[in-house]
Amino acid sequence: MRENICKYIDAHRDNELDVSWFVLEADGNGLYQPHKLNRHQLILVSEGSGFFDFDNTKIPFSVGSLVFGFKGETFLPQPDGSCKYMYIRFIGPRADELFKRFNITAAARAFSGFDGLVPLWSESLSRADEQTIDLAAESMLLYAFSRLAGNITEHNTLISKIIEISESHFTDPTLSVTTIANSLGYNPKYVSHVFKKKTGVGYSEYLKTLRIKYAVTLFDHGIESVKNVALLSGFTDPLYFSTLFKKSLGVSPKEYRKKDKT
Repeated sequence: MRENICKYIDAHRDNELDVSWFVLEADGNGLYQPHKLNRHQLILVSEGSGFFDFDNTKIPFSVGSLVFGFKGETFLPQPDGSCKYMYIRFIGPRADELFKRFNITAAARAFSGFDGLVPLWSESLSRADEQTIDLAAESMLLYAFSRLAGNITEHNTLISKIIEISESHFTDPTLSVTTIANSLGYNPKYVSHVFKKKTGVGYSEYLKTLRIKYAVTLFDHGIESVKNVALLSGFTDPLYFSTLFKKSLGVSPKEYRKKDKT
């Protein structure tokens, strides 16, 4: 049973930000077809999970996901089952400026944790009529951007805290994304997701890099025991440390020490 709501804005009063559609997509059977976007599209998921396919790139979604599609992309929803999502279509110079301001690109288009917008969007869409739909759609779009700004600020603050803790305690062998998340009051999966999204590298790889760099400085300062350097750098297994060291530098710890003496 379809419960779709589609409200089209035919009078564009602002050439800087042209908002043309405000839609609730609620196809319980998941009968979706690929189509090319003729405008940018901001999607807010209110029910279900799955993937949004943009030009054969699959973006996972769940309730509270906020996802951007861009003009010219071929878009295909691929829900796991029934799902509901709302979207606003828009275009214009101001839209492009907002994308640049918040670094929204094809590689950084999906955001989570926006469940709080769902009731607001739903009410705004259902209440809007021909006289107010343009105001409703534009206000929801801009409010989403403003919330996104807060989300980005939170992420940046979180990343700063993670890096600060890591640089101070990386020699502690118990340090991990889980211990950091617990100390900051966050879910470990959330912290891991945010860290990789903002830095481009997983936390475990980042931590290994910190420890290997420190191990190099210890060797450079005259400590010759591979076991001692491993333990002082935060590794509990000297053999694993040696394997990782060679993978990172191209030589084993012993070879590095000999090279340093020549």
